[in-house]
Amino acid sequence: MTVEGPKVVLSRLPTSQRHSDAGSLRRKFKVPPMPNASPRAPRTKTKPATKRKTITVPAIEKTSIVKFVRLLPATELPRYTHVPGTGTPHPYRDPRGHSFNRKPVNPKALNEDRWAECRSYLLGLDLFNLGFYWEAHDEWERLWRQSGPDSMVGKFLKGLVKLAAAGIKVREESIHGVRRHAASAGEVFADVAAETDLERFCGLKFEDLQFAADRAAQLVYKPDLQAGRPLRVFPYVLTPEPMPLM
Repeated sequence: MTVEGPKVVLSRLPTSQRHSDAGSLRRKFKVPPMPNASPRAPRTKTKPATKRKTITVPAIEKTSIVKFVRLLPATELPRYTHVPGTGTPHPYRDPRGHSFNRKPVNPKALNEDRWAECRSYLLGLDLFNLGFYWEAHDEWERLWRQSGPDSMVGKFLKGLVKLAAAGIKVREESIHGVRRHAASAGEVFADVAAETDLERFCGLKFEDLQFAADRAAQLVYKPDLQAGRPLRVFPYVLTPEPMPLM
């Protein structure tokens, strides 16, 4: 048989009273402080949070609805953009192609000092900015061959070709291809910038081009885009300065 004793009700003293009573007992019985105890640091007022500095993003970073001025406004654009593997007709080989029976003319080599006079270079920029990535790639690749692949201009154009290839891979939904070509473009632009020691080349800033390549490799893209519809998939446009008068 269990005998219950008197119930004891425990109550908690207020914090301030507990601390004062403990201090009195220590003084009464002369209890020495703990040997390893360190004196409590005086309380200091908490400093207000420091405002973070605003980080300036290069001017190339825009929204997907960024507007721009076409460099060759009188030039007719293709009916669609070719995306390999999606059923769009090949522009040159297929009778339904937008450039069937139109043999592309080899352009004149790009001159870095007279880039504003190079129609092929400017057309490639227009096509790229409007989301015609295959067509921009085709235009710049022919210009790259004519300008000498091993020349400084040729290396620069190779970077643009790689950036356009990254756009094609977005439309093909090949994220591995996007990252591979974008990374390659960034490396090319970095090499040309180091060799030329210039801020701009053919009207484009190297800082913006490398930023563009980095962003292309990092973004997440929407799947199931309408095949053949030109669509800018990168949140920026490539705008040369000063703007050429065409």
